[in-house]
Amino acid sequence: MSVLVYVEQVDGKFKKSVFEAVSYAKAIADKQGGGLTAISIGNVDENELKALGKYGASKILNVSNDQLKNFINQAYASIIAEAAKNENADVVVLSNSFSGKGLAPRIAVKLKAGLVDGAIELPQTDSGKFLVKKNAFSGKAFAVTELTSSVKIIALNPNAFGVKESGVDATIEAFSPEIKATDLTAIVKEIVRATNKVSLPDAELVVSAGRGLKGPENWGMIEELADLLGAATACSKPVSDADWRPHSEHVGQTGIAISPNLYIAIGISGAIQHLAGVSSSKVIVVINKDPEAPFFKVADYGIVGDAFEVVPKLIEALKAHKG
Repeated sequence: MSVLVYVEQVDGKFKKSVFEAVSYAKAIADKQGGGLTAISIGNVDENELKALGKYGASKILNVSNDQLKNFINQAYASIIAEAAKNENADVVVLSNSFSGKGLAPRIAVKLKAGLVDGAIELPQTDSGKFLVKKNAFSGKAFAVTELTSSVKIIALNPNAFGVKESGVDATIEAFSPEIKATDLTAIVKEIVRATNKVSLPDAELVVSAGRGLKGPENWGMIEELADLLGAATACSKPVSDADWRPHSEHVGQTGIAISPNLYIAIGISGAIQHLAGVSSSKVIVVINKDPEAPFFKVADYGIVGDAFEVVPKLIEALKAHKG
């Protein structure tokens, strides 16, 4: 038996979340005493594919087809399911990204497999059961799910496991499964992505702000702080609803759920809907002039003060430290 991991490419490159998924899949393969195969769909350079061996993939199935240049949910799911059958894989791993959320249930149906999405730890198999810990209730609780099917699908939350190097020499094989016309009825002509920005789901550091900034004209200091930290920028729902910031930056229950190593919340009160999307952050720092703000109850560190006084001082201190 073996483990198969889907490696999502963006413009021919792999992001950190992919290396994390490969590291996670490698750890599962080692526990089971099997091998790890990665499958890549799209046009990816050979050197980029070979780099996956650094994180534990010993074999890489490369699907290169102009019809699949852009992401197509149904076609990609069919190909991954076919690869899992060919490799006799009993575990399929993918990142719980935007694409992964659409792929995982489709793959599970095709393989008649059990699914855990939002996994945050390695499966526990010591008791003879296959138990996976995951986030539940929008990150407010944890659930341990037992998978009893012969094939198991796991979608790993970004930043939940970390990237671990294994140093395996990877071999690349062309994989050309039949593509059904019915899988291509919905074609994605173009995917527009933010450029020159750190992707929120992949970000290890996030600087976020809310209505306490008083208006979009004051976001310069938030962007400057984020640039100094190498962080992504985010915002609360009222801010995106008011068009102060793009909706792609909205984090929370109705926005993007994130789990960075550090989340800095500036001028955000901490409503339950917002906390639901950021509570998986490993360290939360809150800056708010209201000492009764709900966010302080879940913060690891808190600063009671005016953002317009505190943030410039943080920026000044970071510049001095870097200088």
